[in-house]
Amino acid sequence: MKTYKPTSVTDLSARYPYSAIVNRADFLWPQDKRLAVYLGFNMEHFSFGEGLGANLGPVSKQPDVLNYMWRDYGNRVGVWRCLDLFDQLNMPTGALINTALYDYCPEVIQAFVQRGDELIGHGHTNSERQSDMSTLDELDLLKYCKSRIQQESQQNVTGWLSPWISESIQTPDLLSEAGYKYTLNWCLDDQPLLVKTLHAEPLWSIPYPQELNDIPMIVHRQMDAKDFAQMIIDQFDEMMEQTQNVKNPQSLVMGIALHPYIVGQPYRLRHLRRALKHIVSFRQDIWLTTPGQIHQHMRSLSPQ
Repeated sequence: MKTYKPTSVTDLSARYPYSAIVNRADFLWPQDKRLAVYLGFNMEHFSFGEGLGANLGPVSKQPDVLNYMWRDYGNRVGVWRCLDLFDQLNMPTGALINTALYDYCPEVIQAFVQRGDELIGHGHTNSERQSDMSTLDELDLLKYCKSRIQQESQQNVTGWLSPWISESIQTPDLLSEAGYKYTLNWCLDDQPLLVKTLHAEPLWSIPYPQELNDIPMIVHRQMDAKDFAQMIIDQFDEMMEQTQNVKNPQSLVMGIALHPYIVGQPYRLRHLRRALKHIVSFRQDIWLTTPGQIHQHMRSLSPQ
């Protein structure tokens, strides 16, 4: 593999070449499946009285009690309602965790570990952005989160999603240096792709959705819960058709990005249940999986 040499900070062609999805070599998921589906379940903790955070209502002077407490509902109530739903449907989860949860509510993370779910690094707190950090501070954050999860949950974390999908120019290189194997930051494709870094081993980009995601859809675009559920169903049905195209069948990834303080609200959970029931009714035809398992399968097909 060629050594990564950026010609400028905006030269993404040094990271990955352009590739039209209709012209790529074909491949299959395990058991000859064509559609891989995973839940990216974001469990986040926010600083009280400072920092960033998603907002339900107008932002007030800190401490912004209304918006902070709305988010904390997810860790106290919403996450447990969602876990019960995932158990009912026997759906695995890619659990994206802020390591600050180990200090605040470790039993939440432990519940996912007991299910056998994959833990994915998601920063220490969602009150900060990586793009605001120095290179050394960003590297320290990446190493700290990986080490903390290993120490607390005995999982060797291989994946990363930046808080707020925030990166510096060096983030892919730093992820590789810190020992991560894949990133969920880039929503540029429906198939995994290799990203070149300054290190010998490349980084995989696993598709993570910014449309099929409750924050941009429900919070920012103010989409109703029933419409978001229908969006999940429509995405699934259309992608199933694309995988079965007679002229050009493709193996695809469908991620669903969820946050317990949003979809864990009872009236929204009811509609999420309808959407996920639709998906699992096709269990025999799809690969219900996690981002880490997708990464492992791609490495088995392309071991470089």
